[in-house]
Amino acid sequence: SLPESLLKRSLQSLDNSSFRLGDFRGKAVVVNLWASWCGPCRREVPAYENVRKEFAGRNVEFIGLTTEDPWTSSKRVRDFVRKLNFGFRLGWADSETAHTLMNGNSAIPQTLVIAPDGRVVSHWQGYSRGHSVDRLRSSIHEALSGNQ
Repeated sequence: SLPESLLKRSLQSLDNSSFRLGDFRGKAVVVNLWASWCGPCRREVPAYENVRKEFAGRNVEFIGLTTEDPWTSSKRVRDFVRKLNFGFRLGWADSETAHTLMNGNSAIPQTLVIAPDGRVVSHWQGYSRGHSVDRLRSSIHEALSGNQ
């Protein structure tokens, strides 16, 4: 499971509010790490958006964190989000948060699915059409079912 220090860390959201990963304890949480310059992310977001809509009203929180710098990339990030109708709760991953979530591997995109009890059910990098969506869907089902 994720370290307590990470769950408590305040993350700045794109709309200038803030949230913590720990705010969603008791829910399954999908964390997607992305960047506006990342080609596979551009293909992944619409596919993942479909999954998000399938789980609407269920006990799942979808969070998208960009590893970019809010000072230099704000406009590009907002354009990306608008163009792709990215409906996840969106925020900036500071370098420490990104490093911890990505286990020290900086490849993007990366996706984590976390069970309501904080256990990381699945963590993968890269996007492959079809395969990543199936993995996302089955990992969320697994997180919600509470099975090991």
